[in-house]
Amino acid sequence: MNNDRILINKLKSFENVNSYFLNIILALFGTILLAFSSKIQVPFWPVPMTMQTFVIFLIGMTYSVRLSFATVALYLFEGAVGLPVFAKGGGLTYFISQPSVGFLYGMLISVVLISYLADRGFSKTYLKATISLFLGSIITFLIGIVYLGAIIGFDKAIAGGLLPFIPSELFKIALAVALIPTLQKVIKK
Repeated sequence: MNNDRILINKLKSFENVNSYFLNIILALFGTILLAFSSKIQVPFWPVPMTMQTFVIFLIGMTYSVRLSFATVALYLFEGAVGLPVFAKGGGLTYFISQPSVGFLYGMLISVVLISYLADRGFSKTYLKATISLFLGSIITFLIGIVYLGAIIGFDKAIAGGLLPFIPSELFKIALAVALIPTLQKVIKK
C-alpha cells in the first residue's frame, strides 16, 4: 500500500503506529463516516443532500488505492450482511430491492479512481483535485444511472437520479477541493 500519501501518516503522533493496525482503524472509521453521511440529510436546492459522496471524495483523496477500495468494499459488505449503514437500511434484500444501489457500486469504482489519481498528484492542487473529483462523480452517476435506468427507464433515471443532484454534487466537489489540497499543504509544513 502507498501509505506515504495517507494524510494521517504525515502527522507526528501516528509515526510509530503499526501500519496494518492503522489501516484497519482507518477503514473502520471510513465505514462509520459513510454510514453517518448516508443518514444525515442537509437542506439543499432542489433536493436535500447527503454527504456520502463527499466522504467518498475524502477517502479517495487521503487513503491509498487499496485502503480506499477496502474501506468502501467493507462498507458495502456491512450493508449486505444487514447492518443499517445505507440511507434506507441494509441487508441483501436492499441490494435487490433498491433501484439506487447502482450509485453505491459507482462509489466503489469512483473511490479507486480518485485515489489512483491522488497517487499521481491530483490531490495537491486545486485544479487537479477538481478534475479528479469531477471524474469520480461522473463514474458514480454513470453507474448509478445505468443501473437505475435499467429498472425505471433512462429518461426517468436522468430526470430523477441525476439532474436534481447536480447542484449538490458541485457543492460537495467545491468543498472537498477547498479542503484537501489546503490540508496537504498545512500538514507538510
